[in-house]
Amino acid sequence: MPIRTPVHFPAAPVVALTLLLGGSLPAGAATTNARPTPSVPAAAHVAGGSLALTPPMGFNNWNSTQCGAGFDEAMVKGIADLFVARGLKDAGYTYVNLDDCWALPQRDATGNLVPDPVRFPNGLKALADYVHDKGLKFGLYSTAGTRTCNSKGFPGGLGHERQDAALWASWGVDFLKYDNCGNQGLDAPGRYRAMSEALRATGRPILLSVCEWGQNKPWQWAPALGEMWRTTYDIDDTWSRMIGLAHQNQKLAPYAAPGAWNDPDMLEVGNGGMTDTEYRTHFSLWAQMAAPLLIGTDLRTADRATYDILLNRDVIAVDQDPLGRQGVVVSATGGKVVMAKPLADGSVAVTLTNETAATATVSTTATEIGLGNADSYVLKDLWSKSAHSTGGAIGASVPAHGTVMYRVTPAGQKAAAAGTHPLTDRVWSQAYNSHGPVETDHSNGEKPAGDGRTLSLRGTTYGRGLGTHAPAEVVYHLGGECERFSVTVGIDDESAGRGSAVFQIWRDDTKVADSGPLTGTGPAKVLTADLTGGQRLRLVTAAAGDGIDHDHTDWADPRLTC
Repeated sequence: MPIRTPVHFPAAPVVALTLLLGGSLPAGAATTNARPTPSVPAAAHVAGGSLALTPPMGFNNWNSTQCGAGFDEAMVKGIADLFVARGLKDAGYTYVNLDDCWALPQRDATGNLVPDPVRFPNGLKALADYVHDKGLKFGLYSTAGTRTCNSKGFPGGLGHERQDAALWASWGVDFLKYDNCGNQGLDAPGRYRAMSEALRATGRPILLSVCEWGQNKPWQWAPALGEMWRTTYDIDDTWSRMIGLAHQNQKLAPYAAPGAWNDPDMLEVGNGGMTDTEYRTHFSLWAQMAAPLLIGTDLRTADRATYDILLNRDVIAVDQDPLGRQGVVVSATGGKVVMAKPLADGSVAVTLTNETAATATVSTTATEIGLGNADSYVLKDLWSKSAHSTGGAIGASVPAHGTVMYRVTPAGQKAAAAGTHPLTDRVWSQAYNSHGPVETDHSNGEKPAGDGRTLSLRGTTYGRGLGTHAPAEVVYHLGGECERFSVTVGIDDESAGRGSAVFQIWRDDTKVADSGPLTGTGPAKVLTADLTGGQRLRLVTAAAGDGIDHDHTDWADPRLTC
C-alpha cells in the first residue's frame, strides 16, 4: 500500500525553541564563519547551541584518501587554497578536517599525541594557522576509545580527554570528529560526555561531532554534549549504500534542530562510484535532511560536474535554512519518494526522488507538503533553475536514481473569514508534526491519517480542534485581519496519563501565550491571545520532559475572531 499522508514536519526540541521561534540567540552565538577568538571563554563549547546554528559545511579527507600516502600537509593546504579560489568558502564551506592516521602510533613521554612528521613535517599548529589565515576552520579526529579505527591502532582519547583537548586547543582546533573504536564496551554517553566537558574546559569553541554510528541512539543524548551525531555506519561510494543511509536518517527528523544535527555521514560526491545523476540525488537528500555537508573528494582533481553539484547555492540554502528543520517523507511507494522541508520564509523545499531503475513520474500536492490556503504556488527547480506556477499539483518526470528538487512558495494568500468561528473551518498554511499528520477535529492517534478519536481532555470531549504530537507547529495565515484567539489545551486522554508538553501561541515572531508544562494527569488550560496586526498565527507544542513519547497534544475548541 502506498504511504501518502499530509506532511507532518517535526518541530524543534524544546532545547532550541527560542532560536526557532523568534527568541534571542544566546550570548556569544556564532552566526558567521569568522575565525573564533580563543581568549574569550564566553564563546567556549556550547553543546547543542551556538557553534552550529546551521549544519556544518566543510571537507574531510577520509572518503578519498583513508590512510593512504596522499593524506598529508600538501593535500590539506591544497584543499584550503581551493576553498578560497573556487568559491567554496563563499558558498559556506568552512571546516578543513583531518581524519584518522594523522598521529604517530604512540604518545610521547609526557602522554601527548604526536603528529606524524612524515605527513605533517611542520606540525599541526602551523597547519591550523595556515587554514585560519584563509578565514577557514581546522578540524581533527580521535576516538572515544583506546585506539582509533585504523588497523595500526593510533592512540584514542579514552582516559586522556583533558590532556588531548588542551593540546588541540593550543594548536587551534575548531572541530573534533570523535569516533567509537576501541571503546572497551564502556557506556557511550559517559565516554562522549568526558570529551564534551574537556572541550568546554579549554575555553576554546570546538565543535564536537559524536561519531557513535547510531548504536546507542545518540539522537536522544548527544544534543546535550555536541552539535552533530552520526546516525549510521560509514557511507561508501555506491548508490545502494548512500540511499540506504538516507532511509535510516529520514526516520530521525524530530531530533534535528539549530545547534544539533543528525549526521548520515560525509559526502561521496565526486569520488567516481556513482553517476552525476546519483550524486545530485545524494547532495539533494543530504540538504533536504539538514545534514552536515562535508566534502569527501579530493578537490584538486575534481571535475567541473563535481564542483557544479557542490556549489549549487540554491540547494545549499535549503540545507542552511535558519529554521533548522529536517525534511520528512511525505510519501513513499514503488521506489518513488517525496520529502518536504519547511523553510524560514514560509516556502517548502520538496525532493521528488526516483529510486527505481527506469524513468518515472513522481508527484505530490501543495496540501500534502504542508502548504495550503493559497491561490497558487511558484515552483523553482533548484537544479535546472527554471520556475513555473501551479494551482497545487507538484510533479516531474524523474530519471532513474534521480531527484528533482523544488522550492515551493505560496502566492496570493486567501483572506480570513470575518466574525468568530472555529479555527478548524480554515486551512492551515503550514503544518509540522513529529508523529503522524496533524489531525483536524480528532486526536493525533499515532501515525496513519485518521487514526485519532474524539478529542478528550480529562474526560471532557470536544467536537472541534487539532490533534498534534509534540514537538509540532501549525501555522495559519491571518493577513493582519484577526484580533483574538482562544483555545483549551492539554494532553489527550488517549495518552493514558502519560506524556507532557508546553503549548505556545505566537503572533508572527512574538509569543503571546504560554501554558507552561502540562502533563497527562494534570488539568487542561484555557489560553487566550491578542492577534491584532499579526500576519500569522503559530500554534506550537514542545516536549516538556526527557522524551517525546505519548505527547499527544490537543488544541480543543479553538476560536478565531477576525
